[in-house]
Amino acid sequence: MAAALVGAPPRTWQSIVIEDYDPAWVGRFAAASAMLDEALGDLIVSIEHVGSTSVPGLAAKPIIDIDLLVEDTTRESRYLPALEGLGYRLVLREPWWHGHRMLVSLAEDVNLHVWPLDALEPVRHRLFRDWLRSHPEDRELYATAKRRLARDTAHRPGDYSLAKNDVIDDIYARIFAAADEEGRR
Repeated sequence: MAAALVGAPPRTWQSIVIEDYDPAWVGRFAAASAMLDEALGDLIVSIEHVGSTSVPGLAAKPIIDIDLLVEDTTRESRYLPALEGLGYRLVLREPWWHGHRMLVSLAEDVNLHVWPLDALEPVRHRLFRDWLRSHPEDRELYATAKRRLARDTAHRPGDYSLAKNDVIDDIYARIFAAADEEGRR
């Protein structure tokens, strides 16, 4: 993470707060999406609400995650000035991870993940989101794990995301097994 960091890390990385699902998160995404669409227009290949705030009923950090696909993230001069004009700040540049860029909103309540057109990670994000939307048992499993891990990593919040990997991997195993089963029919 340190190699990818651009400037100061967001203050929201200093502690993990998990809240009950808030239906207002949908509206917050819609407002952010409309502003992005207005600022970037045809540069946008797609824009998706991802992460826990995109799953009705799922407890989450109250930070909206957005996957924004553009043709090529290396051409930052095409999109970064417009995003900075909206108050976003570049915090991560990870060319080794599918060309990922991450920006945070001025209030640090939106994480904007910018991906190139051919990145696979946004596909994984949509699969995970859609699975949790339609599988309440895994949604509850994930919420329980997030609350426990937020508590367990309170003194080292930087470990929270990696600590979730076991439960996330278990859920992905079910997603891919179901897709495999569906493919064999």
